[in-house]
Amino acid sequence: MNSTPAPRLLFLFDMDDVLVRYDWETRMAGLTELTGHDLGELRRRWWLSGNEQRAEAGGFPDADTYLAAFERAMGCSVPESDWARVRGAAMTELPERIEAVRIAAEHGRVALLTNNGPLAGRWIHTWAPSLPPLFGEHLDTTSNFGARKPEPEVFERALAHHGAAPEDTFFADDMPENVAGARSVGIHAVLVEHDTDLRDAVRAFVADRHDTLEARLTSA
Repeated sequence: MNSTPAPRLLFLFDMDDVLVRYDWETRMAGLTELTGHDLGELRRRWWLSGNEQRAEAGGFPDADTYLAAFERAMGCSVPESDWARVRGAAMTELPERIEAVRIAAEHGRVALLTNNGPLAGRWIHTWAPSLPPLFGEHLDTTSNFGARKPEPEVFERALAHHGAAPEDTFFADDMPENVAGARSVGIHAVLVEHDTDLRDAVRAFVADRHDTLEARLTSA
């Protein structure tokens, strides 16, 4: 990936259960109807075999290769539009959380960092239409970086891509292990739980970084 000019501050956000509510059961029900396989067989053929984790880590070079592998695993044709419809039906935007992204965008660069493969990356703008105007070209899936959360490598590669220092980077995720992975490379990471006000978390990070910068200037 080509790097772009370094941001003042960098704000990385997970997608599912952070900026959108993700209903896994709704998605599995849709895939059951689409493929004819029950939940156990779906999981055996794709998730338990490690295929989705492989996709998240960049194991499929593009969206078409991912879909072809999914069809082979399911043993049936899976039109991309139907796959996308099923995934999108399981997602609901969370306006207060998205407002936190708007606040962050006033102070630095905002970027998505979601454990997903290249086919999801092709459809995020449709599933969550509030995100593209905020994130622009930075609607990144982990597959773009060749590693998946919570591996430290995905965070290191994201930092390098954006030209950001870890201490000037904010990360929000709903999975404790992903938060720990980000913290292991020095990123300020926040665990997003049901009652987390992400707006306050963003504001607190901005205030802390501004105070730190002022302290450096004063002591210089």
